Amino acid sequence: MKKVAIIGGGFVGGTAAMRIAESGLAQVVLVDVVENVARAKAYDVEDGRYALGVDVRIEGTSDMKALAEADIVVVTAGLPRKPGMTREDLLLKNADIMKTVCRGISQHAAGSLVIVVSNPLDVMTYLAYKLTGFSRQRVFGMGVNLDSSRFANLIAGKLFVGIDSVHAMVIGSHGETMMPLARFATVRGKPLSELLTAAEIEEIVARTKKRGAEIVSLYGSGSAYFAPSAAIFEIVRTVLSGTSKEISASICLEGEYGLRDVAIGVPALIGPEGVERILALDLNEAESKSLADSADAIKSSIKLLKV
Repeated sequence: MKKVAIIGGGFVGGTAAMRIAESGLAQVVLVDVVENVARAKAYDVEDGRYALGVDVRIEGTSDMKALAEADIVVVTAGLPRKPGMTREDLLLKNADIMKTVCRGISQHAAGSLVIVVSNPLDVMTYLAYKLTGFSRQRVFGMGVNLDSSRFANLIAGKLFVGIDSVHAMVIGSHGETMMPLARFATVRGKPLSELLTAAEIEEIVARTKKRGAEIVSLYGSGSAYFAPSAAIFEIVRTVLSGTSKEISASICLEGEYGLRDVAIGVPALIGPEGVERILALDLNEAESKSLADSADAIKSSIKLLKV
């Protein structure tokens, strides 16, 4: 059976572990510096096997050696932003965590695919790519596939249609400069612009950009984890299924879209070998500029890491 290791036993990592284990796709190892948390969540998920009729094992540990023979490593480890902490403070602290994580991956799971979920996602994806030395096909970030899912959900809700009738895409950073591409969105094959007014579309685009913050505000403390874990599962399921699927992901570009030396969200064909092909969109001038601006914002953070 395939093996998926998840580094970081918080809400996102723990829920992703549950989704993967309950699917029966792979055995799961949940790794966290707080071993009791990882073990507790592993026991909790395993205790549901009988009720669900799923016979896979899940292990909880703090030992990076448990990454051995993992087909996929999902990295969710990182600190949340605390009161009084600047974005730069958070970036540097999470970069230190990523350095430790990447040493463990390189040492114990050198043949794995790496899916980065830690924030700031695009910067951490770039850092993981540099630190592991893996090809860009094998190190990429979950992020804009979550944003794309949110965009599609809001469109479906506005039009009262099934989610499977919507095609929606977000590119750019997994952050404030994300780009929900309304021009490419369709519902039952019809352009979104034929179904909603420009003002209605702009409202959905704006809400997509703020959806994460909206959820944080409603929770009062903590952030989204159900949808992020679903976005992780979408990638894991695609890789392990032996088929390929178009999924937007944060990928280190080498000239695509006129960009290089930056990880940013773009549509790609994801399959068993990871990123099989980056898909080219026919962006107009305004969209190309927005993507370049988004890349510049990511690069400014990358420079702080001095990698």
